[in-house]
Amino acid sequence: MTERKPPGVSFESWVDKQIREAEQRGDFADLPGIGRPLPDLDRPYDETWWLKDKMRRENVSVLPPTLALRKEAEEALAAAEEAPTEERARGILTEINKKIRDALLRPPPGPPLGIRPYDVDEVLARRRARRER
Repeated sequence: MTERKPPGVSFESWVDKQIREAEQRGDFADLPGIGRPLPDLDRPYDETWWLKDKMRRENVSVLPPTLALRKEAEEALAAAEEAPTEERARGILTEINKKIRDALLRPPPGPPLGIRPYDVDEVLARRRARRER
């Protein structure tokens, strides 16, 4: 809609005309989601829906630092268990252990961390035993 509303034409009539012309040109023919119901249409209105949707799409989390580190530690342990080599698993565990130690030395705000660094040799021994089975 780059053109300006002509004087003497009601705003509603002008908008309706713009929409009708766009439909005739086929501007609405290939829109994503055509024919599908609107998501979350039956949910109560939330003023921050767009923010929550953006955060979900961008995979952004707003956890307190300690909880985010707990989650990262769990994910690192799972990644180490599935790592292709023992060397890579050791690297993953060493990296997360450094972050855990830093957080224990200088506690971030939020709830207590509640975890300790992983015993790398113990985790790798469990990994070896599981892979041998």
